[in-house]
Amino acid sequence: MLQPELKLRRDKIRSLMAQQGIEAALITCNANLIYTYGCVVSGYLYLPLHSPALLFFKRPNNITGEHSFFIRKPEQITELLKEQGLPVPTKLMLEGDELPYTEYVRLAGLFPDTEVVNGTPLIRQARSIKTSIEIEMIRRSGVAHGKAYEQIPSVYRPGMTDIEFSIEIERLMRLQGNLGIFRVFGRSMEIFMGSVLTSDNAGYPSPYDFALGGQGLDPALPGGANKTPLKEGQSVMVDLGGNFNGYMGDMSRVFSIGKLSEEAYAAHQVCLEIQEKISSIARPGIVCENLYNTAVEIATKAGFADKFMGTNQQAKFIGHGIGLEINEAPVLAPRMKQELEMGMVFALEPKIVVQGVGPVGIENTWVVTNEGIEKLTNCNEEIIDLEAFYKQEE
Repeated sequence: MLQPELKLRRDKIRSLMAQQGIEAALITCNANLIYTYGCVVSGYLYLPLHSPALLFFKRPNNITGEHSFFIRKPEQITELLKEQGLPVPTKLMLEGDELPYTEYVRLAGLFPDTEVVNGTPLIRQARSIKTSIEIEMIRRSGVAHGKAYEQIPSVYRPGMTDIEFSIEIERLMRLQGNLGIFRVFGRSMEIFMGSVLTSDNAGYPSPYDFALGGQGLDPALPGGANKTPLKEGQSVMVDLGGNFNGYMGDMSRVFSIGKLSEEAYAAHQVCLEIQEKISSIARPGIVCENLYNTAVEIATKAGFADKFMGTNQQAKFIGHGIGLEINEAPVLAPRMKQELEMGMVFALEPKIVVQGVGPVGIENTWVVTNEGIEKLTNCNEEIIDLEAFYKQEE
């Protein structure tokens, strides 16, 4: 990672720290280390308000540099700070929403005379506005994502189950360079790469806060494909995370096994209409709640209120910020008064579940520009008939 880019990111955090009178941050969680240091290490980045950042690392042991220090345990940090002539901060922030309690207490104990506060919201606020390099990385991820999705019809075979189809698509993603990991903020959300949903499994309630759930293969990971056979007249939604360089992109596309019902095609067009409307009004300054309400109004007017964003359990959002993690700010949901700002990147995912058929809809990744929003994931958005494609290629 280029040093000017890292300095820009660190200074964004420092600016917010200064507003709250915070003199230093101690950062150790993976996503935040990637953001401030450029890669994952086992260690801690100490970010003072007015001095260069210092890295205290345990692994890997081949790190060198003027501001890098090998340690065996965090208790060595305060002594090393003294050796560097740095004062003990009067107010320090830790990643309180991410660290285990015992680690938080241990790190806070290194600074007994310091006020220690939770810095997670501040760091997430800084990360919500992407730099030009971050946007370019997400854009490149979107290109690779699209290349993999374009090949999806070629791996379909009659008689497949949803999990068999998913495995073939996962292979396409990996061959394009997908890292495989699906980074999620918070301890209560887990998923493997994404989901492939068909038929009524798309409406199966999930404990996770996803747009659509799915039963999954086992209660130990209750989400996604569940070995449902891909049958004539059913839809298949592919929603695999596009992590090709550490930065997530999000894209969903719908396929069919033969022809679907007229209701399903109509529902899909409603979702495309929602995307078109949101993309035409979203811009810096618009309130997230207003975008959500606009989507719900369109779905309701079309007669799909009870099927919009699920059936048995409906998701109460139509979009979410993305970056190093799949669930960042902003969130397009009711009561979310946050305004869009230039540089924010979010996924917009209006979806409808048609009983007996399956999910339809669309999901793309967008960046907020100075005048509106720009789509970063580009791939065919109409429903592709897999059976017709297979017969054509035979």
